[in-house]
Amino acid sequence: MTITRPDDEHLEAPAAPPPLGRNRNYNILWSSQLFSELGFELAMIGIPLLIIAHSGSPLQMGLASSVLAAVKMAAALPAGVVADRWNRRQVMLVCEGLRALCMGSLALALALGHYSFWHVMVVIVLEGVLGSVLEPAEHAAVPQVVPESQLPAALARNAARPFVATLVGPAAAGFLFTVHPLSPFLTTAVMLALSFGALVMLRLPPRRAPAPASASATGDGPDAEAGGSTERSGGIMVGVRWILGNPVIRDTMVWMMAVNLVFNALLVIILVLSGEDDVDPGEMGMMMAFLGAGGLLGALCASKLYEALRPRVLVLGFAVVATAATALMAVVPTGLALGALLGVAGFLAPPANTAVMAYQLTVAPDDLRGRLSSVAAFCSGGAGALGPLAGGLLMTWGGEGRTSVLICAGAFAAVAAVSMLSPSLRRFPSVLEPLDD
Repeated sequence: MTITRPDDEHLEAPAAPPPLGRNRNYNILWSSQLFSELGFELAMIGIPLLIIAHSGSPLQMGLASSVLAAVKMAAALPAGVVADRWNRRQVMLVCEGLRALCMGSLALALALGHYSFWHVMVVIVLEGVLGSVLEPAEHAAVPQVVPESQLPAALARNAARPFVATLVGPAAAGFLFTVHPLSPFLTTAVMLALSFGALVMLRLPPRRAPAPASASATGDGPDAEAGGSTERSGGIMVGVRWILGNPVIRDTMVWMMAVNLVFNALLVIILVLSGEDDVDPGEMGMMMAFLGAGGLLGALCASKLYEALRPRVLVLGFAVVATAATALMAVVPTGLALGALLGVAGFLAPPANTAVMAYQLTVAPDDLRGRLSSVAAFCSGGAGALGPLAGGLLMTWGGEGRTSVLICAGAFAAVAAVSMLSPSLRRFPSVLEPLDD
């Protein structure tokens, strides 16, 4: 005779989470940011075209680009504090709503025949600030709507978004501008309004309260293994200290900076080298399209690769593949063959970034995720801004263009070597997998 305890019938295995395709809040958040990124790409192509059409001034074009980059860098770090202190859904709503109004004001001014460069500059400044504030809030919101087990897959899908926007946005902006100069900005305003409307329907679960500072300081709090939580009232330096105190987070941050610096330097060198070899502009466009296609394909495969390969293989493998592909770029003819190698180098970037971001967002306490994202954006953005300058200096002082390409291959090889020597990167863990002793 079998004796059954009364409570046994109430013991059930936890239900498996629904697939991402049926996760309402994740799909709303993803769709909202796709509209947002498409609008950004439209505006970033439309603004130079607008300046060229009205003044043709290279100085004004350069000023607009530099101001946008400077504003985004300046706003990146405070934006993380905003994402951690305030309701993230409300932060995203305010940002998208104001961005839509800014772009709408530019479209209205053009419809009335009142073009002003200073109006364009005000829009650029606001776009830089609001976009920088939006980004860490969106990044930090993903773990709120996605179960931990599905976070890598969600981040892989997110990685595909920018490539879709980059492939569609520039061509659409050029076409819309030929229809009417206000069209790209009106379309951008509509895209941002759609993003705003999607966010209205978003429901974020309540956030966990941060652990008391005393508990985290002694290592006894619930997040002690991840480096400890902190009081939400802390500033950006709280996040910086947490990053510096976590070897895996710190080393992956340095890895991201190094990769962005070298890759952006390489792109400038490739473009200059192609110009020196009189490559047709259309073929140069196809070269960059190969890079976008490789990145998009890598993003689409990122989730499967994350499941099939250990994260440390993806992180180390990217640097190794980038080294080999870049070395081959120094010997193949400029044009489509070189573009294909760019696509190969770009293929493993989304899977490697997925591995890094999945670990960072999972390990970081909820009240530090915004600051983690903003520090990462600041560091990556800074490296991305210095990369073109480094590429230009290499082409100026490094001798023949293919020598500069080989120097970039050597730099990727150095990243691979340092990654293999770094204990935290050589043994880079999966999500919440402890480092080997």
